[in-house]
Amino acid sequence: MTRSVTGTFLSNINLSIKEFFLTMQEFFLFSVRAFATIPKIKRYWRDFLDQATIAGTDSLPIVLVSSISIGALLAVEVGNLLEDFGAKTMLGRSTALSVIRELGPLIMGLMLSARYGSRNGAELGAMKISEQIDALRAFGTDPVAKLVMPRLTAALIVFIPLTAIADFAGLYSAALLAEHYHKIDPGIFWNAVFPRLVLKDFVVGFLKAPVFAIIITLVSSFNGFIAQGGTAGVGRSTIKGIVVSSGLILVANFYVSKLVLENM
Repeated sequence: MTRSVTGTFLSNINLSIKEFFLTMQEFFLFSVRAFATIPKIKRYWRDFLDQATIAGTDSLPIVLVSSISIGALLAVEVGNLLEDFGAKTMLGRSTALSVIRELGPLIMGLMLSARYGSRNGAELGAMKISEQIDALRAFGTDPVAKLVMPRLTAALIVFIPLTAIADFAGLYSAALLAEHYHKIDPGIFWNAVFPRLVLKDFVVGFLKAPVFAIIITLVSSFNGFIAQGGTAGVGRSTIKGIVVSSGLILVANFYVSKLVLENM
């Protein structure tokens, strides 16, 4: 009996490992196809503009709300900590580094993973379940070029200005809280920000935008393409895409910061 249970357990583990590596292989090929079809962008420029609006303009409110909240909270908490050491004048420097290097891009990535990634997964999953993707293939249209490539290129382009907007909103809200909560003169706050920022600080933050764009778009789109099991399957694939892309964003955030800070 024990041998039978152990054998079944090992067989399930072996099957799970095989499925994992098969999925990774399919995802790699899917990603290669998505990048390989980028030269066809002129043919699908209308789809590109639609996706740029969805990923950029339509996502602006959630990015602003998140960035303003994080910037304000950071100013309050860091300001209280610095006040204990009599170093409130360093609040601008501390806040700027935190927002530009880490929190601005990271919060933007997580919010867009939830908003843009979930939309991709649900929309493409519904198309897969309703056989619209198969219909595209039947009419001689590459579904990756039609459905995934415009999403990828749009995210690669609009995530960078969204990061800049998130950084500005976070810093400005921090400046307001520094002035009205900690009674720090705005000139002192901003003089601690701009003169001390170096190229490395901006490279760390803005390099994460295209990395997050690739992760969010490809992971959510891939899970939509492999959805199965009716409407419940669409829900499962959408949730899986959000969870996986959010986890990968956290991991990528660490390694991008580490690589840039160590090599610049």
